[in-house]
Amino acid sequence: MKFVIVFICFLFTALSNQSFAQSISIWEKLCAKNDFAGCFNLGFMYEQGKGVRQDKFKAVELYTKACDGGHAGGCTNLGVMYANGEGVRQDKFKAVELYTKACDGGNASGCSNLGFMYSNGDGVRQDKFKAVELYTKACDGGNAWGCHNLGLMYDHGEGVRQDKFKAVELYTKACDGGNARGCHNLGFMYDLGEGVRQDKFKAVELYTKACDGGNARGCHNLGLMYSNGEGVRQDKFKAVELYTKACDGGSARGCFNLGFMYSNGEGVRQDKSKALQLYGKACDLKEEVGCKNFSILKNQGVR
Repeated sequence: MKFVIVFICFLFTALSNQSFAQSISIWEKLCAKNDFAGCFNLGFMYEQGKGVRQDKFKAVELYTKACDGGHAGGCTNLGVMYANGEGVRQDKFKAVELYTKACDGGNASGCSNLGFMYSNGDGVRQDKFKAVELYTKACDGGNAWGCHNLGLMYDHGEGVRQDKFKAVELYTKACDGGNARGCHNLGFMYDLGEGVRQDKFKAVELYTKACDGGNARGCHNLGLMYSNGEGVRQDKFKAVELYTKACDGGSARGCFNLGFMYSNGEGVRQDKSKALQLYGKACDLKEEVGCKNFSILKNQGVR
């Protein structure tokens, strides 16, 4: 199973119990008085369209003011806008500059995002060793994505000596910090017995947490556990439910396995046409076996 490094999108600032309108009014006044936390919060509202019409250009303006005023979170979020080309022309080099400023200012998300840029060579020369350094700083600062991404580096031996035991430790920290991918990857380690004693029951628990957290691969792997009766009582109906959730979340394997269930009438009424549709979706998501099964059903005259 292939793991991917994930880019953290933005830093969330929790709202007070006041209404959106009241909060915006307060932050506008604070920002006008050069309270840069107020500018940051107001920028977030414009970016997300919460309590105000979404305006990415205005968000960039406000994050810029916050960042220039020394608000590290503003630099991180402004970096994201440049990295993604939202409200401003895409500029990976500028994103690196802003993440560097954020990280130097103590913002763990900025360190994590900067690590991602170094890991992938976006806006900077690729440097896996530097990525490890930055992910470590992010993780130590409490950033769950930093822990997850550092776990990946140890898991695959990128920029650091491969160490499955260390990977388990870092995935655990990421999962405990609410990172659904960390939970999935940790579940996978328990599932296979890599860096930890194999424990199918623990794998089920972690895949469940990952799936509940919106991780499509977690839903797919949990579906496999139910389908095969590993770590849990076999339940084909539950497997169908989980494969459906995985497929809807963009998991190619989830679509393929769901197609297989429909094709063979396992946990669901047999429906070759539905299977064809699902194999097609798996194929579109670059699952080769989905393409193969799609062709087989097509040749059998299924529509």
